[in-house]
Amino acid sequence: MDTKWLEDFVSLAETRSFSRSAQLRHVTQPAFSRRIQALEAWTGIDLVDRSSYPTRLTPAGETFHAQALEILGALQSTRNMMRSHQATGQDMIEFAVPHTLAFTFFPHWLMDLRRRFPDLKCRLTALNVHDAVLRLTEGGCDLLIAYHHASQPLQLSPERYEMLSLGRETLAPYAKADAEGQPLFRLPGRPGERVPFLSYASDAYLARLVDLILKQAPQPAALDAIYETDMAEGLKAMALEGHGLAFLPVSSVRQELKARRLLPAAPSGSFELTMEVRIYRERPEVARHSKPVAQSLWEFLQGH
Repeated sequence: MDTKWLEDFVSLAETRSFSRSAQLRHVTQPAFSRRIQALEAWTGIDLVDRSSYPTRLTPAGETFHAQALEILGALQSTRNMMRSHQATGQDMIEFAVPHTLAFTFFPHWLMDLRRRFPDLKCRLTALNVHDAVLRLTEGGCDLLIAYHHASQPLQLSPERYEMLSLGRETLAPYAKADAEGQPLFRLPGRPGERVPFLSYASDAYLARLVDLILKQAPQPAALDAIYETDMAEGLKAMALEGHGLAFLPVSSVRQELKARRLLPAAPSGSFELTMEVRIYRERPEVARHSKPVAQSLWEFLQGH
């Protein structure tokens, strides 16, 4: 049993729509459906009547829905109770950050921040985007840092959550340099040849942005997906070994570009996308708990 399955099921009971719940839970619809099926396999009975539209729960599903709400409520109450014992952690700001930003943006941002906001103590939890957002909505962190693009906004209600912009990031294709100092692979590719493509897993946030880049490109790219992972650092490692071309945030390849170990793999200004880096928190007037040090940091960021 995974408690996320319970959260998925509660969402489906509320929306009566697989596609809407998948969007709210920040996963693809096939992945969401698989998780509901896994829950049904665990309970040993059908919980959802898939023959009706909108989606309906079976009688067993209605019974299980009440139990799921009770279980999740008890877990949250227990978590809040445990957090009340963390008096020694009141000077520690807890960040939830997607893996890519945790490796690239966050260390540089934190170093600069500490020069202007000294004595900062923080704890970082690196997660996928979906779980990082859940960490904020479940009260498991003080601040969330994540990418934002208008085509893929995070499902965070502006009435409950507020955000600040921390900067911009460009997502573009890169490839290893060959012996002549040229990229091994280029976009859009040569006629009749397919470019080996190192891709993000389909449910990764950056995968959806790469899809957008390719759809909006002036020429179709002849790509052959040969490898897949949900982490940019994994794709970078494969690109550095010459396995193929990867779309990477520019902040993750600064050192490699300087050393010419990686090179841009498309003409300047093409096959790229600019996204925003944002920081989010619960609004103080609705926050379940608020640390004075986190409030001070937010006020500092607002002023700078």
